[in-house]
Amino acid sequence: MTEVLFVVTAAKGWTLKDDTVHPTGYWAEELAEPHRLFTEAGWNITVATPGGVAPTLDELSLGIAGGLPGRRKEIRAYIESIQDQLDRPISLDAVDESWYDLVFYPGGHGPMEDLAFDAVSGELLRKRLASGAPLALLCHAPVAVLAAQNEDGSCAFAGKRMTGLSNVEEKLNTFGWKAKWYLQDALQEAGIDYRKGVLPLRPFVEVDGALYTGQNPQSADALAERILADLA
Repeated sequence: MTEVLFVVTAAKGWTLKDDTVHPTGYWAEELAEPHRLFTEAGWNITVATPGGVAPTLDELSLGIAGGLPGRRKEIRAYIESIQDQLDRPISLDAVDESWYDLVFYPGGHGPMEDLAFDAVSGELLRKRLASGAPLALLCHAPVAVLAAQNEDGSCAFAGKRMTGLSNVEEKLNTFGWKAKWYLQDALQEAGIDYRKGVLPLRPFVEVDGALYTGQNPQSADALAERILADLA
């Protein structure tokens, strides 16, 4: 059986430049849709978070920003169907990435608060990249690679082709202008070959060897389907 590790943010808020904390967590579609597609393919999923903290659903992701009402209803129902698993994640520091055929990071604004700076996650990502085994990060989750550092302090992912939420897409959020920094800028500053789709909020997937990234929530299905096509 194909074994998959979902690394999910444990953050409940995102600290903005005016020192307010925007309630957040993981984005529903980005976790639910890949989880559903992988499960339907017969893959076994393990959920891990920093400290083994039960992840928080960003309710904004099931509001109008989450798409049409019918779609949001389906995603909420799926999240509720796997809530027992989400309530009992394993601690990320107990994970060996080599146990898994795929490591998958769903997004949401939460990773901007914790995974961007999490040394345990960073070392997992550094080892995973070096191993050449499949790794996928979606939307804001690519920010986690900033914590994956070489001995000289450089980013282990420098030079890799990746995508993630663009500056334009972030600024479409009503609170996006208050961000201390932006994902796209940070990836480019780390030496990553950042790519994005022509139009914002449209599916866009970038693949560089065994490294898979999706630009935005709308890329969740496309990313999972590409992984399934390559690994199934």
